[in-house]
Amino acid sequence: MSTPTAPPRAALLLLAYLAFVSLGLPDGLLGVAWPSIRADFDVPTKAVGLLLTAGTVGYLTSSVLAGFTLARVGVGALLAGSTLLASLALIGYTVSPGLTVIVCCALLLGLGSGAIDSGLNGYAAGAFGPRHMNWLHAFFGLGVAIGPLIITGALSAGLAWRWGYGIMAAAQLALAAAFALTVRAWQRRAPAEPGATPAPSTPPVPVRSTLLLPAVWSGAAGFALYVAIEVSAGLWAFLLLTEGRGLGAAVAGVCVSAYWGSLFVGRVVQGVVAERLGSRLVLRASLAGMTVGAALIAVPGSAALAVLGLVVVGFAAAPVFPLLTLTTADRVGAAHADRAIGLQIGAAGLGAALVPGGLGVLIDMLSVQVLGPALVVLALALIVLYELGARRPVRRDPAQPLSGPVRPVVDGR
Repeated sequence: MSTPTAPPRAALLLLAYLAFVSLGLPDGLLGVAWPSIRADFDVPTKAVGLLLTAGTVGYLTSSVLAGFTLARVGVGALLAGSTLLASLALIGYTVSPGLTVIVCCALLLGLGSGAIDSGLNGYAAGAFGPRHMNWLHAFFGLGVAIGPLIITGALSAGLAWRWGYGIMAAAQLALAAAFALTVRAWQRRAPAEPGATPAPSTPPVPVRSTLLLPAVWSGAAGFALYVAIEVSAGLWAFLLLTEGRGLGAAVAGVCVSAYWGSLFVGRVVQGVVAERLGSRLVLRASLAGMTVGAALIAVPGSAALAVLGLVVVGFAAAPVFPLLTLTTADRVGAAHADRAIGLQIGAAGLGAALVPGGLGVLIDMLSVQVLGPALVVLALALIVLYELGARRPVRRDPAQPLSGPVRPVVDGR
């Protein structure tokens, strides 16, 4: 019997892109669906916090655990199982009789999404180059944009909000089947593209040795800071432009859309640029650009400069998350990369949950004008963390066999 051949790289790329779209869909869906859900179950508006909390707990838990179990389980099985779990959670939304069941489904959806995010980022860091790494994250933004359209279309057609979640559940089930059929192909990682970090070929090192690496924790802190900047800018920009800079609501809304649009465009464009110039150069330019954009937002009184700053922050920030993920092994060593990526994804979720809320408290205490200076401080702190990690050479771990390859830091790619 002949050994089955792996699907071509194009098939795995397509599945990876679709998986990132699926990760973004629920984020965009809930905001439009919640008023209908709230009315259906006769619960207060603030009850949405229960869903968000449950989803965040599930996401943080599974993203960290996935990084530590990826080598044992295999990325193909992890993606198939996690996508199936997410689809079951979405089916639960469609048949839920009340809020309690939906909160439980939100926890399951978070567990599935966190494992997909961590597993795919870990795989992509070893198999894809800067271009596709950036494009994967651009497709996440595409999923966020498509989500509201699905539920809006269902409601406009006179259907219940459950139909939107049902459509998404069917798509997730199809994706889970595709991952199950390609389990072996995902386990046999294809040769890495130029700019990608080769998959670890050494035996797994003890968990303790990973947790004792300073670069692992500085990298996780960097991810938390980056996502805090991205989410905070998008969350509080409307308030800054309307209450702080005097723009009308319609114009301010368009400007906030421009911010998210610049993030999407930046990932598409700069993925190609990073493949040509190298990840390290693009990362340093992007971090500097984020600081410049934050400084423009901090300039008092000028609405035009604030809008320009938002667009600059969005475009400059675009490649940071994917390229930091791509170069994880350069900072921590290939044997620790999967675990470090899991911790980084978890830290990113934590940064998105805590820092924007903390900024909201600060805005209540002072004024919305504090947003710009706060973004400047966060951007400068991110530069410091990145430079500390980039300057630290990867050393052989004592637990790693001497025969195993030790990947040095080379030009950031």
